Amino acid sequence: MSTYGDEKSGGCPIAHPSKSGDDKLTYNSYLKVSELLSLQCHESDPPAHDELLFITIHQAYELWFKQILFELDTVAAAMEQDEVYEASRLLQRVLKIEKLLVNQIHILETMTPRDFLRFRSALNPASGFQSIQFREVEFLSGIRDRSVLEHIRQDDEERRRLEDRLEAPSLRTRFYELLQRQGFEVVVPPEGNKELDEEIRQQNLDALWKLYRYPEEHFHLYTLSESMVEHDQNILLWRFHHVRVVERLIGTKMGTGGSAGVAYLDSTLNRRAYPVLWEVRGTLSDDEIYGEL
Repeated sequence: MSTYGDEKSGGCPIAHPSKSGDDKLTYNSYLKVSELLSLQCHESDPPAHDELLFITIHQAYELWFKQILFELDTVAAAMEQDEVYEASRLLQRVLKIEKLLVNQIHILETMTPRDFLRFRSALNPASGFQSIQFREVEFLSGIRDRSVLEHIRQDDEERRRLEDRLEAPSLRTRFYELLQRQGFEVVVPPEGNKELDEEIRQQNLDALWKLYRYPEEHFHLYTLSESMVEHDQNILLWRFHHVRVVERLIGTKMGTGGSAGVAYLDSTLNRRAYPVLWEVRGTLSDDEIYGEL
């Protein structure tokens, strides 16, 4: 079994502190709890009661996004090495985290619109649209819209990270390359959100039909494929739930980052990373499958 990690897990070097005397490792020192609890800083003055909740939820999102990226990078490496089971196993972990994130957004609904307005103006011009890590998740998954870079304020390091994601093969590309190595006659779709040529789309549907018609013959590959669809679905669900929570809090107001608010968020709900994987299930014949029962 191959390994994919290194000593700088998630960008944080592994420390090996002395275990003697006052340097003995503790729960609090290991997790750096003091530093962590010092990072929730109010922008409102006087501090609005619900701003702490708002900060905590979004900081928790960023921590989970970090974990998701770490796992998805490992999934990508596993795909490249034809470790289908390992890729599927770790993607299952991502799906569990994503379900947590979909539910977590609803904690914000315990705020009233009035409570949110007590500190909303202090957030200008910040916006969730500017989350670099969420854009990394999108780019890595295969949802790639370079134009978003023009609307996100980034420092040099953040710009480099996003550009690196756009330059590297997405999970979609790696999956189709894996399918080719596993004997499926597919064409690797181009990166980005371009419509597939009809001939290529049909060729990929025909090849994937075999995977979905006979899943027991390529079980781990089928499980990986369905996990990718669920990953795509979870991103869609997170977007949908996010839009509805925002609508409950601000109605039709503009977003703090200058976007159209709910109208903009609604426009993102049809983005899919793996459209052909969604479509292939519609190619299975009802009569053929029913005849096997």
